[in-house]
Parts: sequence; C-alpha cells; structure tokens
Amino acid sequence: MSILFEPVKIKNMALRNRFVRSATYDGCADSNGGVSEKQIKIFSKLASGGVGLIITGITCVHSSGQISSFQNSIASDDCIPSFKLLTSTVHNLGAKIAVQLFHAGRERAKFIKAKTEQAIAPSFVDNDPSFAEDYRPMTEDEIWNMIRAFGDAAKRAREAEFDAVQVHGAHGYLLSQFLSPFTNHRGDAWGGSLENRLRFHREIYRDIRKKVGNDYPVLIKIGVQDAFPGGLEFDEGKLTVQLLAQWGSDALEISQGLRGKTYEETEFRTKINSLDREGYFRDWCREIKSYTDVPIMMVGGLRSFELMEEVIEKKEADFISLSRPLIREPGIINEWKSGDRHRAKCISCNLCFEALIKRETLHCVQREVEGNS
Repeated sequence: MSILFEPVKIKNMALRNRFVRSATYDGCADSNGGVSEKQIKIFSKLASGGVGLIITGITCVHSSGQISSFQNSIASDDCIPSFKLLTSTVHNLGAKIAVQLFHAGRERAKFIKAKTEQAIAPSFVDNDPSFAEDYRPMTEDEIWNMIRAFGDAAKRAREAEFDAVQVHGAHGYLLSQFLSPFTNHRGDAWGGSLENRLRFHREIYRDIRKKVGNDYPVLIKIGVQDAFPGGLEFDEGKLTVQLLAQWGSDALEISQGLRGKTYEETEFRTKINSLDREGYFRDWCREIKSYTDVPIMMVGGLRSFELMEEVIEKKEADFISLSRPLIREPGIINEWKSGDRHRAKCISCNLCFEALIKRETLHCVQREVEGNS
C-alpha cells in the first residue's frame, strides 16, 4: 500500500490517509451563514470520495470579516445545529472535518461596500498602489474583541463536533495583514518587530486553547512569504513557523501571504501542465519540514500521484492538501487507492474561481463544457 494511504494522526485526530481537502470557498451557504443542502452534497462527495480530512471554506468568526452573503459563519450559537448536520454527515462517510476560522480584514472592502461600517485592518497604508478601497485601523479594544471572537468560534466548532479548527493566516486576510510589514505599520505592541506582528496570532491561539482544551487539534494555514518586495520575506516566514510550532500549533499548512496582481503571484497559479510546474510551495515545505516536528501540509499545484508519494517518502511534508483537483474530481482519492493513478484532470484554468467572484456557486467549468460537448 502506498504511504499516502497509511492511517495517521494529528494530535488525537485519527485520519484514514494523508489526503486533505484544502479549504475551498463554495458560495453555497444559506442566507444566515448556515450549512445548505448543496453544501451537504458537496461535502458528502468529498467524504465518500476518500478524502481523509476535509477543511471547510472560509468561515467567519465575526460579521466584520465577512466577504460574501453566501459565506458560512460561526459567529453565533445559531450556527451550531446546521454544522452538526454537516459533521455527522462527513463522519458517517468515514472522513474527518475541520472548520477554517476566518476574518477578511481590509479585504472585505473589495467585496462588500458597506455604507456604515468600514473594513478594518492592523493599520492604514498610505499610497498603496494595490489597494484603493476604504478601510481603517483597528483599535486596541477591537483587536482583543477579535481575538475573543476566534476563541468563541473554536468553542462553537467543538460543540458542533468538528474534529479540529484551522485558523486562516494566509492569502492577505487579517492575520496576514498583521504579520506582513507591508500592511502592519502599528507603533504599539501589535506592530514593529516580528514578535509584535505575531502577537495577534499568539493571543488567538491562547484564547482558542483556553476555550477548547489541550486535547483538541488547532491547525493554522500560514502565509510564509508575500508576493512582492517590501512584504514578508521567507526568512521571517521560517521564524514565524518555528514560533507557531513552539506555541503549540498541531499542524501547519504552508502557503503564501499577501497576493500580487497576477495569478502567478497568488496561491491560484495557472498552467500546471508539467511535473516541474507542480508543487510550487514545495521548496518552502521542504525547508520548514527540516527543522520542525509539527505535521506539515503541502498545498499548491499538486497533480501527479507519484510526485505526492515522493514528497511524503522524502519527508518534505506529512500531508497532501488539494483544492482545485477535488472540484473537478471529488472521488479521485478512491480512484488512486483502487490502482488508477491517473494525473488529476484539473487544468488550473481558474474558471471555477472566476465563477465564484461572479457570485456563482462552486463548480468545475471545464467539466461542464466537456459534458455538453
């Protein structure tokens, strides 16, 4: 049997294999942020298709961090019953499920034009050529309120029988904005040195741990480098991972911080049409894995089974994290397990992502085109 299908644990969470469905926004939540029937179907296909751990799409911990009217929310106790239905469905099909805890920070302003409520961020960046929307710096009280919101959300996740939580600390959202020297210009204890820029992360972890206990898996998706000069560099990204591991994070999914202007400067890279284009965060994972014992999830353009197997065998990562391939083929893990080791059919066109921006629900456009041909 391939090493990819060996049972493995994260803390006390036993997984049937090393495959993770990386958090993927689906645009299917109901009007109150609860779980819809369409989401139950999406997650059922992933679970029955063989995924070991499913991580939900971006799930708001506070209304100020929302970027879509069709986004799940875990900001109040009202959400717990529908999330329990989701977790029980996934568990009955043999998979485990984690909820991704999310706040957009200033990115909210790109998607929701609120007339009375400005988007919030660690600080305001003057003359930022990449961000023209309206937002304002957070006050000290707002920072502490947001820390508690993450902790409260994790407590609700445990009540809803999620197997773990994953804090979203990548892709230019609120935690990335605190970590990056490009977006964090604060002159107080929340800005300046790397340790100060990471204080938000540390206090969130402490509040979560206080509210869920020491036995509950707490994961983080962390952006270890920004896409442009003047942002977070990898040398600080490596130190960030070391600190997160020391504080007690149970698994780290390695990704990018602030995005650039083109797809090649984001986590959504295109033209993954050859082996050398796959695994574009592989070098980061390899280096990080060499000095930490905390489980590492590798994401980013992985398409070939043999490459994924090599990554695990060489101890460059502990888990293979997939998003776009599972939109195209939600049952591909079982196909690989049965011996059909074909390369994932996803062509990385990003039409699925562009459809979401147009407020369509998650679907593979290429699969639909082929089905109609």
